[in-house]
Amino acid sequence: MTERIANRSKAAAGGNFSDTAYNYINGTSEKYVGDFVSGDRDRFVIATKYTLTLRKDDPNAGGNHRKNMMRSVEESLKRVNTGYIDLYWLHMWDFTTPVEEVLRGMDDLVRAGKVLYVGISDSPAWVASYATAVAELRGWSRFVGLQAPYSLADRSVERGLLPMAHTLDMAVTAWGLLEGGELTGKYNKPTSEPKRSDDTSSQIKSLADRFAQPQT
Repeated sequence: MTERIANRSKAAAGGNFSDTAYNYINGTSEKYVGDFVSGDRDRFVIATKYTLTLRKDDPNAGGNHRKNMMRSVEESLKRVNTGYIDLYWLHMWDFTTPVEEVLRGMDDLVRAGKVLYVGISDSPAWVASYATAVAELRGWSRFVGLQAPYSLADRSVERGLLPMAHTLDMAVTAWGLLEGGELTGKYNKPTSEPKRSDDTSSQIKSLADRFAQPQT
C-alpha cells in the first residue's frame, strides 16, 4: 500500500521513473509497478534488476549467469505485465560469472526487444569499466547507467565510481541517500516512527544533528 501511494504521489508531481527489482518484497514490488503503469505504460520508464535469489537452496535461481538472467527477465515481464523493460540492471556483481557472458546475454535481450537499455548496480568500478570496453569492442549493448549507494555518511563512490561514470557517459542513480532513515534524526531521540535497526553509529547521529539545524 505504501509503495502504491508513493507511486501515485510521484506521478502527480511529474515523475515518470520507477525502479524496482526481481526480489523486492518477494516479487510483489514488480506487480505493484505493473498495476500502477497499466493505464499509460509508454509514459513511464520502468527499471528492474536481476541477480538476487528468492530460493536460497537453488544456485540456478540467483547470480549473474545467463540462466538466471533469462529466467528472471521472463518472470519480471509477467509481473509487470509489459512487453519490454526500459532499463534492466545487473543488481550486484557475483565475482563468478564472466563479464562476457553477462554482456552477451544482455545484448541478446536488447536485440530481442525485451529490454531497451542495460545498467549495472553495486559493482566495482573495474567491472563496469572493463565491461564497457568489451561491449564497445564486440558491438554489444553497453551499460548506460550505474546505481550505487551515496549519502553524507558514505561518499566512497566519489573516489572511483562517479569519475568513471562521468568519463564513460553513464547516468548515475544513487540509493541509500538517508542511510535507511538513519540520517533523518529519528535515531537521535525517542520516537514512535518505525526503524530498521535498534540504533546507529555516533557518526551518523552527529551528521543528522548537524544538518537538522537551520542553515544560514
